[in-house]
Amino acid sequence: MQNGSLSQEYANKQARIKTNYGDFVVSFFDNDAPKTVENFIRLSQEEKYNNSPFHRIIKGFMIQGGDFTNGDGTGGESIYGGPFEDELEQSAKSYKEGYKRGVIAMANRGPNTNGSQFFINLVDNNSVLSKNYTIFGQVSEGMEVVDKIADIPVLENAYGELSVPTERVIIEQVTIEERKDK
Repeated sequence: MQNGSLSQEYANKQARIKTNYGDFVVSFFDNDAPKTVENFIRLSQEEKYNNSPFHRIIKGFMIQGGDFTNGDGTGGESIYGGPFEDELEQSAKSYKEGYKRGVIAMANRGPNTNGSQFFINLVDNNSVLSKNYTIFGQVSEGMEVVDKIADIPVLENAYGELSVPTERVIIEQVTIEERKDK
């Protein structure tokens, strides 16, 4: 592991993400991305993600959320007081398996610019995504909810990308629980 191991306080956890479209559960890859997992858990415990939107939906690709400051993909923040480094250890199982369906990874603006935004892959995206995004978990329950969110009609954003949902998709609450599959 490139950043050490996860504190016991944050190990073996999962996140139950309640949205206005239903709930899904993310199981974390503690050993592969300990700093990223801690960031997500602590932001969740501080209720930062509560009432924030999934602001970007690209059919057949991914849904993106986690901008709790601006709600439009331009904001968000980490627990570390600024952007933090990628966790892209080539020997990690998640790195080797890559961006498969249901994988959750950090959205960023370039190397080592992680904050709070994340995306969930709707399909296997290994052929279209370079390995520049820290993978830190997998949807382990409720992928049908993620698919339902992905089916929401979208409009063009300011850059011409069809990705702005026509209906608000809100993360109502994120609850951190003990992982069932330890």
